[in-house]
Amino acid sequence: MADASESDRFVSRYLDPASRLGEVLFGLIMVLGATLTAGLSVAEGAGGVRQLLQAAVGCNIAWGIIDGVMYVMNCMITRAEKARLIEAIHEAPDERSALDIVRTEIEPRFETLTQPLHREALSQSILAYLSKSEATSNAIVRDDLYGAIACFWLVFLSCLPAAIPFLIIPQPRLALRVSNGLLLAMLFWVGHRWARYAHTNRLLTGIVMVAIGLGLVGIAVLLGG
Repeated sequence: MADASESDRFVSRYLDPASRLGEVLFGLIMVLGATLTAGLSVAEGAGGVRQLLQAAVGCNIAWGIIDGVMYVMNCMITRAEKARLIEAIHEAPDERSALDIVRTEIEPRFETLTQPLHREALSQSILAYLSKSEATSNAIVRDDLYGAIACFWLVFLSCLPAAIPFLIIPQPRLALRVSNGLLLAMLFWVGHRWARYAHTNRLLTGIVMVAIGLGLVGIAVLLGG
């Protein structure tokens, strides 16, 4: 329990709730698509079960790595945007021009959270802070790697329930159906949890998430993915 709690804290430190659920959803869709595709030509007996197990685990390991790399790249882009903003403020000919840059780049992000008068004061405060800041290096930092590990961990964990039937059921077709059922149940769970943060109907959102997941998997299978 302590290890699980520490793992949860580690993941939540780098990923917000929506991102965490998104990673799980991504992993579920990937493994569902991979196992359904592999099931079209799976062999009978132990060889077929092993083939499906490799498809389930291998798919999510690969996509977990890809998702982790994308996380690092996104962090680098975010820092690059901040560095570009700082450089633009430093190069502005006067304070008014620098303030216009802040208004253009940052104010729109707060339109739904602040009143116009407050946004003006916020822009002034941001300008005062950034005008004294220096553009930092865009090198990869430790937190980028930790966040990438959190992404990989969630994507990988999402495949484990789907892999269990392939470990205990010797018939590949039956194991595949049980695995698919577990994945659909988990898709419903993701939708149910998502509704909690989106303040929507949980039952309906769970059903919609299953439908979306099946639709995306269907597209992937039809296109050979």
